[in-house]
Amino acid sequence: MIITPSKAQEVGLSFSYFLPKNGYLSTPISPFSIRGLGVDLNDYFAIQTGFSLYRMSGMNVKDIDDFESKDALLGPNFTIMVPLELALQFVGKQQEFRVKGGGFAFYGFDNKLNYGNMDRAIRNFEGWDVANSTFDYQHGLGLGYYFGAEYVVYVTRRWGLSLEANYFIGDADLGLNGSYTGGNMTGPLTTREVDWADSKVDFTGLEISIGIIITQ
Repeated sequence: MIITPSKAQEVGLSFSYFLPKNGYLSTPISPFSIRGLGVDLNDYFAIQTGFSLYRMSGMNVKDIDDFESKDALLGPNFTIMVPLELALQFVGKQQEFRVKGGGFAFYGFDNKLNYGNMDRAIRNFEGWDVANSTFDYQHGLGLGYYFGAEYVVYVTRRWGLSLEANYFIGDADLGLNGSYTGGNMTGPLTTREVDWADSKVDFTGLEISIGIIITQ
C-alpha cells in the first residue's frame, strides 16, 4: 500500500492486511492502494481519504433467514474500498500519533461463492448427511464506518516506522436466491427453493498496516 500523508513532505510504503470477521486473511493489490491523502485543517485536525484494492480471500454473509455460518461464504473476490476520515493528530519532532474515525464505501467484483462452506452450513442446519446448492446473487454498493489509530516514530531525520490499526463495520446487499438439494443417506432427497433477499456481505474486521515513512 502506498501512503501519502496530509503533509506533502512525507511519502511512504506500507503492507496492510485485513482480517474479516468469520473470514480469511486478505491482502492489498499493490500498487493500487493510496491512503492518507488530505489536508490539515489546523495543527491538530486533518481530513484524509484515498482508496485500497483488496484481494479478499473469504468474507462472511450475514442476515440469512434460516441460518448463520461462522465460515466464509463469499470469496475470493476483488474489493475496492474508499474511506473518508477525520484525524486528531499530535505531531512531535520524532513521533506522531493520530486517532481516526469516519465512513467508507466498498464494492466487490469478480465474486465467487464458497459452495463448500455453504453446503456444510446447510447440512448442519437441516441435519442432513449431504447437500448441494446453487445460488444467484448481486453484490451491491456497501457502506459503513470505522475507527482506528496510527503511530509513527522517526528512527532518523529521513525515515520512520508507521504502525496503524483500523476496525471496520459495514455491509452490502447480496440478495442470495436459489435452491439446495440434500438429505440423509437412508432417505430420499429433498429440494428447497429459497430467497434470502436480506442477505448481506459482512465487511467487519480489523485492518493492520506496517510501513516506512520517508521524509523528503
